[in-house]
Amino acid sequence: MKRDCGVWINILSHTLKQRMNAALADLGVTGVQSRVIHYILEHYKNGPVFQKNVEEAFGLSRSTTTGILQLLEKNGVIQRESVARDARLKSLVPTEKAAHMDARMHACICEIEVMLTKDISPGQLQLFLEIAAKMYQNLADKVNG
Repeated sequence: MKRDCGVWINILSHTLKQRMNAALADLGVTGVQSRVIHYILEHYKNGPVFQKNVEEAFGLSRSTTTGILQLLEKNGVIQRESVARDARLKSLVPTEKAAHMDARMHACICEIEVMLTKDISPGQLQLFLEIAAKMYQNLADKVNG
């Protein structure tokens, strides 16, 4: 059976998710949660981070993002704080727990990234990233247009 692009992307995504989740299990977070935590920590330094920012950064739906953020809040990793200019807006604020977890999460992400890109030249990696971005855009254009 010939495997098309979609099948390979699904296999790669599933395997990556399994590896990330296994590597981060002792921290009590999933791969996606760890990336969201890291994103919030990094961007919070430069100003407020909102749910919409997370949705856009990771291409997630509002409901998926809400679920992730609610769990992180429940587990004491983030807090939501009202914004002075608009009480409806809630800024995502990382807690000390998030800061303590970050180095370990970042190390896991880097370790898996090394595994993922082993024996791939910088040129091949750059080409893959460009192709993946174009494939995403092709699908996003179809949905949005």
